[in-house]
This record gives sequence, structure tokens and C-alpha cells, in this order.
Amino acid sequence: MLEKVQVRIVAGSLRGRKLTVVVHEGMRPTPQMVREALFSILGNAVPDRAFYDIFAGTGVVGLEAISRGATTARLIEKDPRQVADIQKYATEFGIGDKVQVLKADSYRWAERWLPPRDAVNLFLSPPFPDLSEKAEEFLTLVNVLLEKAPPESVLTIQAEDGFPLDRLPDPAAWDVRKYGRNMLLFFVKPLPPAPEPAAEPPPRPIAKS
Repeated sequence: MLEKVQVRIVAGSLRGRKLTVVVHEGMRPTPQMVREALFSILGNAVPDRAFYDIFAGTGVVGLEAISRGATTARLIEKDPRQVADIQKYATEFGIGDKVQVLKADSYRWAERWLPPRDAVNLFLSPPFPDLSEKAEEFLTLVNVLLEKAPPESVLTIQAEDGFPLDRLPDPAAWDVRKYGRNMLLFFVKPLPPAPEPAAEPPPRPIAKS
């Protein structure tokens, strides 16, 4: 069943701008309260970084990232109708030069992704079936993105109650926040360990005269 709803950008340069979007039962739009919490927690990690809205859906998260100072937003979405709507609003809001909407399957896109050198934000809010029927594939996607992402990048998952937290890479390192049935899971990719200092060669014996 298709339904038209309005979603609003809540802060930043585009504060108050509204999108009229079409949603269906399989979609899982990020509730405004959860979206506000997401950007509040990310805080200073949003400005001057690229933002990737994977499983973009309505696209409001990626557009809000631009509103809050992200340098660029890459939105990955396979539904051509959603892709066209996102691009339409990006142009209408005057941010078309900062937004790239890619019509692609998120799993295949991740395999081909060539990450930039600097830290980025990666946001994953998959549809309902992906959290249940495609759980294995989704966990593989998380591992691929974390392996490729530059150090100090932040990967955020919007999940639901029952999500297998213990099967995430390095489960103890995730910051988990709950909002009703919704969860936000944050992982900051650490810097690589500093190289061990080279061992000094042993002193040479003093030659006797």
C-alpha cells in the first residue's frame, strides 16, 4: 500500500523545508525523533565531511546532512521513483551541486565503493526485510564498509529491537541508543596502531689496540 506523507528537515540551512514522499510497507523511514538524535550524537562529525545515506529511501537523512554542513551527500537507492524524487528536492532546495543520487543496489554498490582518503559518515537504514530475511547479507555489508572506510569514519545503523548486536564486528565497541523499537548503533573506526619503533642495533664492540 502506497501512502503520501510529509517529512521535514529540522535544522540547519534548510530548516523547515518539507518533502512530500511516497512510502510503502517495506520502507522504514527514519522517524523525526530518531533523525534528530542521530545528528545530535554525530554533532561535529557532520560538518566538512562527506555523508553517505545508504538505503536512502525518502532521502531526507542525506538532505538533512547537507543542511547541517556536510560537504557532499551520496544517496544510494534502487527505487527509480525515490531516486527521481530525491534529485527533484535537491534541485529545488538549491543543493543539487552537493547531492549525488545513485540508482543502485546498496550491496553491490558497497562492493564497488572506492572510499575517499578522509573520514566520512556512513548511515545505513535498511528496509524491514533486510533486517530479517537478509540478515547475513546485511552483516556482510557492514563488514565490507568498515573495512573500506577511512580511519575516524563513523558508521551508523538504524535497526530495530531484536537486531543481532552480538554478531556485529567488535560488538563491545558499538554505542547503542534506543528510541522505542528503534535503535541507533554507532561505530567509530579507530586509527591504525602506530608502527613499532625500529629496534636500535646493538652497540659495536670497541676494538682493542
